[in-house]
Amino acid sequence: MTTKKLIQIHILQNYSPANLNRDDTGSPKDAMFGGVLRGRISSQCLKRSMRKSMFFEEAFKDEGLLASRTKQFYKPLSVALLAAGAAQPELEAIVARVPEFGKKSAKEAEGESDADTGTDVTLETKQLIHIAPNEIQPMADKLLGIYRAVGASKWAKYEMKDVRKDLGKSVPRSVDVALFGRMTTDEAFEDVHAAAQVAHALSTNALKAEFDYYTAVDDLSGQTGAGMIGDVEFNSSTYYKYLNVNWDKLIENLGKDAAAKEVAVRTVMALLEAAVFAQPSGKQNSFAAHNLPDFVLIEVSPRILPVNYANAFLKPARPSPKGDKTVVDVSTEQLTEHVSTMSRKFGLAAERAFLSTQEDTQVEGWSMQPTLDNLKEWLGTQLEK
Repeated sequence: MTTKKLIQIHILQNYSPANLNRDDTGSPKDAMFGGVLRGRISSQCLKRSMRKSMFFEEAFKDEGLLASRTKQFYKPLSVALLAAGAAQPELEAIVARVPEFGKKSAKEAEGESDADTGTDVTLETKQLIHIAPNEIQPMADKLLGIYRAVGASKWAKYEMKDVRKDLGKSVPRSVDVALFGRMTTDEAFEDVHAAAQVAHALSTNALKAEFDYYTAVDDLSGQTGAGMIGDVEFNSSTYYKYLNVNWDKLIENLGKDAAAKEVAVRTVMALLEAAVFAQPSGKQNSFAAHNLPDFVLIEVSPRILPVNYANAFLKPARPSPKGDKTVVDVSTEQLTEHVSTMSRKFGLAAERAFLSTQEDTQVEGWSMQPTLDNLKEWLGTQLEK
């Protein structure tokens, strides 16, 4: 029996000049907020950087608890079929039906013919399938059993809807599927609702775009001047990042068994570390914007009532005129004041702890933690309650 909990993480992070997340023109993503243009890092970008970070890799890969998104599902399935004892003709017959898994929805496929998609020449699925290693072998075992029950002569004409029915839904066991969900229109793969929500990061300050004009010299030509000329857009901003985790939903997605809570605790800890340390990869070879947060606030609430505090920055943060406060200092003040106000006005009951690089930051009723390890220890205590 678990107690309902909502874990919310709020981060203020200042980046040196960077182009962390580009739009289709190569420019850093942005958004209008409060009538002012802001820098933006998309939630998809943030989730991928966390999901692919060393913190999830080190914690879960060896246990097979990390999934992959792929259209080449036939590759791991082939390996699993061999492990299940499938003969080569059986393997080839089963894998030949793989393109029928993960088909596009009717809307996606509208106006699209087999000739357009290459279904007669490829074994790829039409959708990206998000699946964990420990889901593939059970599916391969079932598929081999279905194939043998149907018989080789009837297999090619056996309706895929019946194959899906015979398979049943796979149980998600990977932590990234449990956290971030699995959206699929194929009944063979369970449509998992995410336990975590991640907001687009927005700059607390007004955006000022800048351009780097650069040249490269041809080392072997012997000619003076540029061998090429280019430019890249960048900016430097302080971002407010927000994410939350529905604790009970996470445990449910991990299987609800005795092991689920232990894995859920490790998952939240890995997520916190990834949220703090993992960086978007965009243009990092050019900018190396590997900047750590200056402020991390964690809220653990008894009600599933998520609150994004981005409105703390409706008025953009800016350094003080005297120069004694940086944009990070002002952003921290605006955020802590806004959280306190909203909590008081709306009765937002929560246990709160924070880590700040500004040593003089104090908020009544909040637990100040001196290090990230201390913050993790505090969070672990809350999860055990």
